[in-house]
Amino acid sequence: MADEMFRAPINRSMKTLDRSFFKKVIPVKAARIFDNKTISRVRGELERGKIALNQERLGSVYPDPDPDRAKSGKKCVLLQPEVSKQIEGDSPASSPILSELAKQELISIVPYELTLDYDYWTYHDIISAILPEDEQGEIPSGFSQVGHVAHLNLRDEYLKYKYLIAEILLDKNAGVKTVINKVDDVGEESEFRTFKYELLAGPDDLNVTVSEENCTFKFDYSKVYWNTRLNTEHRRLVAMFKEGEAVCDVMAGIGPFAVPAGKKNIFVWANDLNPESYACMLDAVKRNKVQDYVLPFNEDGKTFIPSSAEALLKSNRKVDITKKMSRKEVPAKQKPEILKTLYEPKVFDHYVMNLPATAIYFLNNFSGLYPPELQKELPEGTKMPLVHVYCFSTKSDDNVEEGKKICQEITNQLDFEMKPGKIEEGGVEVHDVRDVAPKKRMFCASFRLPTQVAFRERKG
Repeated sequence: MADEMFRAPINRSMKTLDRSFFKKVIPVKAARIFDNKTISRVRGELERGKIALNQERLGSVYPDPDPDRAKSGKKCVLLQPEVSKQIEGDSPASSPILSELAKQELISIVPYELTLDYDYWTYHDIISAILPEDEQGEIPSGFSQVGHVAHLNLRDEYLKYKYLIAEILLDKNAGVKTVINKVDDVGEESEFRTFKYELLAGPDDLNVTVSEENCTFKFDYSKVYWNTRLNTEHRRLVAMFKEGEAVCDVMAGIGPFAVPAGKKNIFVWANDLNPESYACMLDAVKRNKVQDYVLPFNEDGKTFIPSSAEALLKSNRKVDITKKMSRKEVPAKQKPEILKTLYEPKVFDHYVMNLPATAIYFLNNFSGLYPPELQKELPEGTKMPLVHVYCFSTKSDDNVEEGKKICQEITNQLDFEMKPGKIEEGGVEVHDVRDVAPKKRMFCASFRLPTQVAFRERKG
């Protein structure tokens, strides 16, 4: 009974959101409290006896229904609808707890009209009351939030309700100011992974500020790629990098791998083909104060792979790690104490290739990474870098077949046989990142670049 009483009013013919329709008056009984000093005691006893109103998103203590008493600050405790129904008139006799409190002259029973309006109900409550019953199989509820923008990807059957859905989402999510719907697949229309969208609610303002891993990024969401759902993956991969290592981020976007890595004192060469992403990455590097570690580039990843490897051999970057002291602790003109110095390695420890639609087809650019004329410049005992390449494949319960397919494509691109297995044994470790569609999954394949591939004569 209670569930039905607190359900939102239904109007399945609503085409334009009418917030005033969602108003409901629920008649209940209340325990009028004579002395506000006893509120905690009375409420505690009623809650322990499961008599006080216990409804999600509602309290139990309200102003007295009498305007004059409410004006003087008097309160009452609302009772559960089931309890209210059992009370005849203003008699507390139906409940031993109520009877005892009344006997002690702490309370009396009064009628109360609990008014609920649009603000009370959730998005799901409201949309369920509007959509036809036969179209509530998978009510759109999930969205990506990027700064103040809610990004929907509505199924065709819900497009006719898109403005209703967007308006309610806007109302029910305080941090959302703009709601958009994607109208094409990322990567289909743009090599920069940007997408076409339609504005559904709020101002057409996609200039957002996002915080991730204690880093701040500012960008125009319509001009660069960002996926909030990859936060866990960004964290997982950056956790593999160690202080003082060198990382080549071939498709860096605006820097979700590069900037947090820079904060860990990791040398990063971060590249992206999109000029807008490059500009935002420059801003993020400066904004997050990682200029000593992160070098942004705006080049084609295919040429950046070999050119960065060669350039790193000639790089002489170093960073002094100094003792952190307040200005008062550092005498004038005295330089901070150097605790240690990090020297940039001559060879990248990791390559990151986060362009899952096509990154795997960039792997052939590792062939001849260190041709004979460069091999003599490699430090003795140099290990070849770990490569982390993102890709899409089908999905299954154990990912075994998908792992084989991914390794076969890596084999094709490197012209060198690669099989699933542990990295330290020369294999490819395939990590399940996330599902992107009912039959599509994103993976990260990690392996150590074979010396036989890297030491070939460079073609062309």
